[in-house]
Amino acid sequence: MTGQDAQFPLSPATGAMDALTDVAGLRVGHAQVPGDGALSGTTVVLAPEGGAVAAVDVRGGGPGTRETDALDPRNLVQRIDAVVLTGGSAYGLDSASGVMAWLEEQRRGVRVGPDPSQVVPVVPAACIFDLGRGGDWRARPDASTGRAAVEAAAGTEPGAPVVEGGVGAGTGAVAGQLKGGVGTASVRLPSGITVGVLVVVNAAGSVVDPVTGVLYGEYGAAAPPVHPAAGVHEAAVRRLAEAREANALPTLNTTLAVVATDADLSRAQAQKLAGTAHDGLARAVRPVHLLTDGDTVFALATGERPLPPKNPIALNELLAAGADTLTRAVVKAVRAAEGVDLRPGAGVHPSYSDLYGPR
Repeated sequence: MTGQDAQFPLSPATGAMDALTDVAGLRVGHAQVPGDGALSGTTVVLAPEGGAVAAVDVRGGGPGTRETDALDPRNLVQRIDAVVLTGGSAYGLDSASGVMAWLEEQRRGVRVGPDPSQVVPVVPAACIFDLGRGGDWRARPDASTGRAAVEAAAGTEPGAPVVEGGVGAGTGAVAGQLKGGVGTASVRLPSGITVGVLVVVNAAGSVVDPVTGVLYGEYGAAAPPVHPAAGVHEAAVRRLAEAREANALPTLNTTLAVVATDADLSRAQAQKLAGTAHDGLARAVRPVHLLTDGDTVFALATGERPLPPKNPIALNELLAAGADTLTRAVVKAVRAAEGVDLRPGAGVHPSYSDLYGPR
């Protein structure tokens, strides 16, 4: 093993749940838009009491966001209490209002007056494009959806498993012509620090190698990818072409992620973590960061574990882990998704498992 291999082991241990919630104190809640014709929802990542250091890195050409400027290390806000990932394009950003109202009731936010109830919760949010995928253009998240998602998060136990696939913000997500969704993964580093990721895979680009049928994110993993049989792959290619013909709506997208750690990071270090995590997205989706995407990664640091004080580049271990774990979370999202076949024009999106079988 080389020195570099020792610094960045190929197979570090996954967390107990292999989920974002392996970062102690973080909780995740999902909510879906109800009713016929609805295929959208909201996911909330709730920070522990006292909040978390936060940052963001936006690389897509068509982002829809809220309160991301507040996360700039040059600006006032030091910690935030929740991050909202939502469907509904820019309309869906209204879901953050429901989260904000709930946080105010809990007296959580930036204190702006002498009374403890006088707070302004800062709730960064980002949206994916899923308008009309269930058939009803107006079936999109609002403040009530956000409130339901944050209440669901608050109602979970610490370290709870996170539901993956077509839930929350991933309800109407697609990946190329495949069904996308929510995925999560985590790793426990040799230092004892945990890095966790939650992703909403909703990409204009493909997650599948068109030559082999292997998920891009499985190349370079600790276990070699399993190549589908030639006949299975040929049938999958035909079915994807049929789905492309059946889908009348444009493929406007955006993949969103939260990468979190229990390390004690500065706001500038958290921003670096958000930026390098995009490398993991680029390994799993091709092409990525297009004009029709709004690809956005948030970073959260709960500050429970200090970085080794005598190692000036200790952050490198976290940066590498954030990218690797995001790649793996994309794979898990695509494998957990279930296909949808709605009325004509509303959307036909088979899942990867529909085409290639479960693993």
